[in-house]
Amino acid sequence: MLADVSTFRGAIAGVGTTSGVRVVVGRWDLSPYGAFADAMVETAAGHRLLLAPTQEVADFVAATYVFDEVRLEPVTVDGWRFTSTSLTIELEVGDRTALGRVLRLVPARLAQSPAWCTVTDPVARVVMQGVRTRGSAGGGRREYYGATDHHAVTSVRGRLDGADLGGMAPVDPPPRFGFSSTPRRPSVTTVVTTVQEPGRLSA
Repeated sequence: MLADVSTFRGAIAGVGTTSGVRVVVGRWDLSPYGAFADAMVETAAGHRLLLAPTQEVADFVAATYVFDEVRLEPVTVDGWRFTSTSLTIELEVGDRTALGRVLRLVPARLAQSPAWCTVTDPVARVVMQGVRTRGSAGGGRREYYGATDHHAVTSVRGRLDGADLGGMAPVDPPPRFGFSSTPRRPSVTTVVTTVQEPGRLSA
């Protein structure tokens, strides 16, 4: 049996705020859907929201992760300023972290491979609470996160549905979108995400 494979190359920013809202922004330079950005939001009350730029992206992401609500909205990204109808959030990104320096020592081709993600998963679970580098996603999919760099976020400002998000805070509790969360410390991770779907029997 062969698996269909989708690869997404870009970066994920995960931040918490003093309002209790936690936001994960994906900025994808290369993907099966072209370049795009989306945002996953969990409110202080636990409401999980997906903001997606197209129906195609929304369908794929919602089939992979778990949300209480999906909104299709025009999205613009300028650096790490994400703007949609519901959400405006701007991040200041700081220096490479100690983890980032370690990740840079691993050859990119190795770091991005599902096999390496399988090896690093037990380490990630211990070192960063809630973080996984492989796991089961929706629809019988398998997902792998191959991180290649990591930078700290130094400040956050923005609004969700007109309400101020407040200042930066740890990503705590971890948002409940899927098998993995972002690190507790607000940060940006450069990543190659590989999604393997159950395939059909080859001819």
